[in-house]
Amino acid sequence: MILIDGKQLAKKVRMSLKERVEKEQIEPKLAVIFCGNNEASKVYIRIKSKACEEVGIKFEEFHLDESVSEKELIDLIYKLNSEENINGILVQYPIPKQINLQNVANAIDKNKDVDGFNPYNIGLLDSNCPIFTPCTPLGIMKMFEEYKIDLTGKKVVIIGRSNVVGKPMAECMLNANATVTICHSKTKNLKEELLQADIIISSAGKRNIVTADMVKEGAIVIDVGTNRDENGKLCGDVDFENVKEKTSYITPNPGGVGPMTVAMLLNNVIKAYEIQKYAKLK
Repeated sequence: MILIDGKQLAKKVRMSLKERVEKEQIEPKLAVIFCGNNEASKVYIRIKSKACEEVGIKFEEFHLDESVSEKELIDLIYKLNSEENINGILVQYPIPKQINLQNVANAIDKNKDVDGFNPYNIGLLDSNCPIFTPCTPLGIMKMFEEYKIDLTGKKVVIIGRSNVVGKPMAECMLNANATVTICHSKTKNLKEELLQADIIISSAGKRNIVTADMVKEGAIVIDVGTNRDENGKLCGDVDFENVKEKTSYITPNPGGVGPMTVAMLLNNVIKAYEIQKYAKLK
């Protein structure tokens, strides 16, 4: 069993991005919009801010009240779209229930859409010519690349069908010539599906949804879930201690996919800067 070390790989990516920023003498900037007072979101924003500082990306947070209207949020997005010194725009999820998530994604300029949720960028990913790929799937693909895992012809089962992980992850896998099945809360016989999988990617957000009896010998298991155990400690979807004995590769959680998600956000911000700089030169 090989442990896929997301922390170390993310550090390697950040160092590479830092060298790029210093060598090219550029000053990319990320704007993060945060609505409300969700404690987990505050933690994630601090992590992103610290990572940006490490690499040399400017960071600005815009904090809106929980009661903010959809119009107020979208007006702020339009304002940031028009500001030349803002290269990437990220709305921290979850957002208040009175706001339509898709309308927010639609409002972000496609060239500043570092989360990859705008329909334009989703369409490019579907067409296998992506510009901005959502950060978690992109981070997972980077892991496969780093560990030289050939995806061609592999049977991949993804648990979860969200627009953030499940669906774009499936597109990434199809683009890499894998055979993909998406399972979700309405799937019958999840165990049967997983036992056929060469690669399992779980983003269900349900603790221990993947157990050892559901994983075939030598499978690769990627745990994207975010949960807490009975002691309040962060954990994933996978019964790690028992499942790891059957795998060829497995990610820990925490310390696996999470750091790579942040690293790919930084990558996308620098990419956005370069796209916008090129557009000005034309």
